[in-house]
Amino acid sequence: MSLPFNACRRLLLAAGLACLTVPAFAQAPQKIKFTLDWRFEGPSAPFLMAKAKGYFAAEGLDVEIDSGSGSAGAVTRVATGAYDMGFADFNALVEHEAKTPGSKIQAVYMVYNATPAAVFVLKKSGITKPADLVGKTLAAPVFDAGRKAWPAFAKSNGLAVDAVKWQSVEPALRETLLARGDVDGITGFYFTSLLNLEARGVKPEEIVALKYPDFGVALYGNAIIASPKLIAEKPQAVAGLLRAFNKALKETIANPDAAIAYVRERDPLINVALETRRLKLALESSVITPEVKANGLGAVTGERLQRSLAETVEAYGLPAMPKAGDLFSAAFLPAAAERALK
Repeated sequence: MSLPFNACRRLLLAAGLACLTVPAFAQAPQKIKFTLDWRFEGPSAPFLMAKAKGYFAAEGLDVEIDSGSGSAGAVTRVATGAYDMGFADFNALVEHEAKTPGSKIQAVYMVYNATPAAVFVLKKSGITKPADLVGKTLAAPVFDAGRKAWPAFAKSNGLAVDAVKWQSVEPALRETLLARGDVDGITGFYFTSLLNLEARGVKPEEIVALKYPDFGVALYGNAIIASPKLIAEKPQAVAGLLRAFNKALKETIANPDAAIAYVRERDPLINVALETRRLKLALESSVITPEVKANGLGAVTGERLQRSLAETVEAYGLPAMPKAGDLFSAAFLPAAAERALK
């Protein structure tokens, strides 16, 4: 700031010194390119809220948030350096590291404490438990997380990996085939396929969802990931982004109806009622779990992380088992008190 003219004059008269003008230079915000795993839908609310309410800016960050086209793509974007951070299925990160070791991308905040993967069937099929799926035909894209993790689901429930037949389909056709009765079941994310089935005229009471976490699968879900370059050169930026996101996530949990406004602000064409329900389903099924209630948001437990890694490696048929410490770092998490759910 410049000294007022009168004060400057008094200094000159008293000390015979030149009055200097000293500008205050504000540090430029750290730019971060952030990729989501999918479109701007309900679950993206805390990311968009943190930006819109200035939580990122308060941490000295200028965060650019882009939509994505799948978790594998989000991991690739960060791996190539096109993006600094992202939101992706932790199992996609495990697969990437196993196939291209040494990438040094790390998950730094586990948002989905439980995988959203599920098998969906219609109630009229009579299927109520995993054993009833033997000999049935399931439809899913080849890259679907639930399909890729099927061996873990099968093993946890005493089924052979080849207990079901698979029909490869485009994502847009998956729920249509089940609604029409062309297949016995499908795999998909719980909060996506459930709503897609309802949109195709299937009533909620007609749907049976066998959620992987409810049937012994230890897999974690989506996490915030960071590039090795950002971690090495700007660790404070990683920690700052997580503090801002954590604050927004807690507000989203407290009031999801209000949080959806930030998704609509980014994409005015969304169906607000539908995306609000999607957000609530994601929070209830994948974010607010017993483990999170005990240990706080964003964290993992060592024993479960190791089991989750083993399940992914076996289910995906990966060539090697990455080290847990190479894939997840708790070093940048906000303080435990900040992550606790009341």
